[in-house]
Amino acid sequence: MNISELNFTQSNGLIPCIVQDAETSIVLMLGYMNKEALEKTLFEKKVTFFSRSKQRLWTKGETSGHFLEMVSIATDCDRDTLLIKAKPNGAVCHTGADTCFDEKNKKSGLIFLEEIIHSRKKNPKIGSYTNSLLDSGINKVAQKVGEEAVELVIEAKDNNKDLFINEAADLMYHFLVLLAAKNISLTEVEHVLHKRHK
Repeated sequence: MNISELNFTQSNGLIPCIVQDAETSIVLMLGYMNKEALEKTLFEKKVTFFSRSKQRLWTKGETSGHFLEMVSIATDCDRDTLLIKAKPNGAVCHTGADTCFDEKNKKSGLIFLEEIIHSRKKNPKIGSYTNSLLDSGINKVAQKVGEEAVELVIEAKDNNKDLFINEAADLMYHFLVLLAAKNISLTEVEHVLHKRHK
């Protein structure tokens, strides 16, 4: 990033900076940076702002330990606003909330389910169906994916939407368990799909 190309002139040497979770895409907070804060952020990879109330540089987490680890940084088309994607090390807001907008910062959709499956794999839970599947070995997991795929095909021929959706959910779940058993992430599969559409 070429800092000299940024427009710091509109707000007395400050530029607004939106911080977004790099994994969930949830907006975490808004702060302001001057050139020095931006340089420190780029060098240390910990998000640093210029505190307007304290009139000094302020690294998010310097008191709480809940740092924002910078993953990427981008500027808008007018070069007067920054977007930082970061990994938070705890609650972002001083109130203890996940975000300064009082939103829960958690993964959703298949990523959320994948995370639960990986958590079970690392920390087995007694009575967990996921653990019983993983413990049964790759052949059994693969067999279950095949069975669920057949059940989905059968439901596709009928007109019961609820049953079809439930079978689709079963197939998705077992597919994610198979990926976990093979140590492959959903992101790796997504990359292949994206490459096919370039």
